[in-house]
Amino acid sequence: MKLKPMADNVLLKASEAAETTVSGIILATANKEKPAIYEVVSVGPGTKDVTMAVSVGDRVVVGQFVGSEIKLDGVDYKFVKQDDILAVVTD
Repeated sequence: MKLKPMADNVLLKASEAAETTVSGIILATANKEKPAIYEVVSVGPGTKDVTMAVSVGDRVVVGQFVGSEIKLDGVDYKFVKQDDILAVVTD
């Protein structure tokens, strides 16, 4: 099943969180925080007032409590408005 966002919505897939901390402590899966960095899976066409600035494959930072979460085929996704994206991650 495929999802296509409408208007200025963006579909994100959670990036894998680190399994260990900087000091080497292994994190249990129940204690991990939700990731702040997501991968853009699909982008809506925008609106007459909003031109889409992100594209498929971009890595972005969003707030923890924004958007709507959905699980499809065992994968966690999040729908957000483009305005909820705080930054695009570049290397």
